[in-house]
Amino acid sequence: MAVMGKICNFIHGSRPTIMMVVVQIAFAGMNVFYKLAANDGMNMRVLVAYRFMFAAAFIVPLALYVERNRRPKLTWMVVLQAFLCGLFGGSLAQNLYAESLVLTSATFVSAMINLVPAITFVMAISIGLERLGFGTAAGKAKLVGTVIGISGAMLLTFYKGVEINLWSTNFDLLHHHDGHVAVQGHPKSGNRVLGAFLVVCSCFSIALGLIIQAKMVQKYPCHYSSTALISVMGAIQATIFALCVEKDWTQWKLGWNIRLMTIFYSGIVATGLTITLTAWCVRMRGPLFASVFSPLMLVLVAIACSLLLDEKLHLGSVLGAVVIVFGLYVVLWGKGKEMKRNAQLMPSRSSNEAERIDIILQSSSENNNIDNKNDNISSNGMEVNPKTLPIMRNNILPGNVLTVKNKGGEGGDEYPS
Repeated sequence: MAVMGKICNFIHGSRPTIMMVVVQIAFAGMNVFYKLAANDGMNMRVLVAYRFMFAAAFIVPLALYVERNRRPKLTWMVVLQAFLCGLFGGSLAQNLYAESLVLTSATFVSAMINLVPAITFVMAISIGLERLGFGTAAGKAKLVGTVIGISGAMLLTFYKGVEINLWSTNFDLLHHHDGHVAVQGHPKSGNRVLGAFLVVCSCFSIALGLIIQAKMVQKYPCHYSSTALISVMGAIQATIFALCVEKDWTQWKLGWNIRLMTIFYSGIVATGLTITLTAWCVRMRGPLFASVFSPLMLVLVAIACSLLLDEKLHLGSVLGAVVIVFGLYVVLWGKGKEMKRNAQLMPSRSSNEAERIDIILQSSSENNNIDNKNDNISSNGMEVNPKTLPIMRNNILPGNVLTVKNKGGEGGDEYPS
């Protein structure tokens, strides 16, 4: 029984880690499905539109149920911010990401997407949302990590190197099937550069969406409801864009094939489920803990694509990916150190408010109220330690009422004589 108890406690304490591993596995699977759908001839713009439709269909009911009693009033500013988040962090970013995936490889795109934290840091500094703080160790770490990440991206893009054969399998899902021609496993150098440009643009778009979302949650602090709004906006934008670009209506037809599987997986699992699990993890361990697991997707994608899609790894890809991941962890280390320093410098507001209360002494009659204004015993508006409350309750004059309020006017417990 003691052993089982220890196992249960270990599993309970490891829930955030297990959640984030599941999230990264889901993201890795999405990259494989994207590649298979593109190989089947599916238009990537239509795929992105369907993904946001399915994601909205999953998240909207969840938000309506979970946050039904604590959702703030929806304003036009929040709607505008949701529209911009859906554009930059949703439809535009995903369309660029999908096109880059078609031109390059899933491993290449998964490595480049780790530039998002560094790019977000640069953009936040440029618009004044974050200070560089180069004089501190945290500021130096974030700057150095950003430079390292960019260097890794350049190495990944322009240096190919020798081919690395980790294992040899004859299993390739990208071979000819259903009359479609398989996507090339070795993209041309021109496609590689264009694909790198598109995925970097996707990183900038995601970073801008994150900055706008940070502003949005200040006015609308409901994670599921804000995500539902962004998903709905992204679905509308991606659908309109796909309808304008894709004139072949057969691309919108779904059947029991890889296309429907990709849409269902990317919309429900890789969007709806991952958002839910990430929200739980962030609430338990914080956003920095969740960010640390991002490079795991790169490892999983590299393994899955080499086993299932017969993608070849090259020395440049491995070295570039390692440099990008190292730069990511340097940025995260600096951000974590900065957050810890800010937490030490900023006193806890809740603890201060808990130690200060307002004591208001009111008389039940007008005459007593007038007399109490000049009475030295009156405690109207006085801040006291909560430990003295029992003494004051026992010394209330007859006909008076002691009202206890938290600092700021909240509360309102009354103790009559």
